[in-house]
Amino acid sequence: MADVVDLIMEDHREVERLFEQMKTQPDQRPMLVPVVTTLLIAHSRAEESEVYPVARDEAGEAEEVAHSQEEHAEAEEILERLKATDHTAPEFDSVLGELIDAVTHHVEEEESSVLPGMRDQLSEDRRAELGEAFMSSRAEHMGEQPGEATKDELLQQADNVDAAANESMTKDEIEREIRP
Repeated sequence: MADVVDLIMEDHREVERLFEQMKTQPDQRPMLVPVVTTLLIAHSRAEESEVYPVARDEAGEAEEVAHSQEEHAEAEEILERLKATDHTAPEFDSVLGELIDAVTHHVEEEESSVLPGMRDQLSEDRRAELGEAFMSSRAEHMGEQPGEATKDELLQQADNVDAAANESMTKDEIEREIRP
């Protein structure tokens, strides 16, 4: 069984590799945008559903989890704009740069605070158990696109940031609560 911290960091390195390829090989962008989008969304959803609740409740990383959740929302919004931008348009580089900056910042913070906290506070067995749950959730979310979160996923995101959302609210109301 793989350690969840190692699995998350492996995804981070893969996203960095894809970003570098997108910067240096513009002709590959039509193929790479869906790949990076799919990976980022699946990774985010798996963290939100499986990792963040444990990091918050068992590793004492509540503030860091709330901040990370907000950064996921920001990256998802930028991904939507990137997908809607023609890869040959001059503004593509600007939106791509914005995404790279946002994700790089998120990765640096996560790898310097949340993940070390999990490694310190959770047993090896617990991290392996979370690794399995992370990979299963990640596989389940492969192919999902930005802006397609279900109501249950939005409620989990709201819980991760301690937002006042509940099941009686509509998806739009929950989104407004977590993305003011």
